[in-house]
Amino acid sequence: MTTESASWVLSAPSANEYAEYYHTYVGKVPAGNILEILENELGDTLDLFQSIPEGRGTYRYAEGKWSIKEVFGHVIDTERVFALRCLAFARGDPNAFPSFEQDDYVKATNFGARTLADLSEEFQHVRHANLVLFRSLTDEEMARRGIASGVEFSARSIPYVLAGHEIHHKKTLRERYLG
Repeated sequence: MTTESASWVLSAPSANEYAEYYHTYVGKVPAGNILEILENELGDTLDLFQSIPEGRGTYRYAEGKWSIKEVFGHVIDTERVFALRCLAFARGDPNAFPSFEQDDYVKATNFGARTLADLSEEFQHVRHANLVLFRSLTDEEMARRGIASGVEFSARSIPYVLAGHEIHHKKTLRERYLG
């Protein structure tokens, strides 16, 4: 089955398919084909980051907040972590996944030493790889569930969480970092 005939791409998951924490992200995703939404968001995100002058990449809107580069790196890390969860859930992996401590991940990196162009290229590759994965999965595979952070998720909820997460961070960047 290809995603052209898969129904999971056309409707958002129900609230019992992901942790309550992610409701705000999933709620930001417009109606429609999630794969097309992820493709469109990729272009918008790349346009946003490519519009930011390199010298502004280390800007923080307040003390203790992430820099622009750290926000972008966090979005990339989240894509990777959640894509692995989606794959594992779709394959029926019975192992539970630990929580993803985003602040610890950002502290353990050196995103500030990288260029925005380099981060943009990495994001583009990661998103394209994730889209290939998502397109390969059937309704049956995407209906499978797994545990992450002590909560049950369906595999099909993951693309929606990622899209909403990306939308959230772009809005924050536009309002607090670039506004």
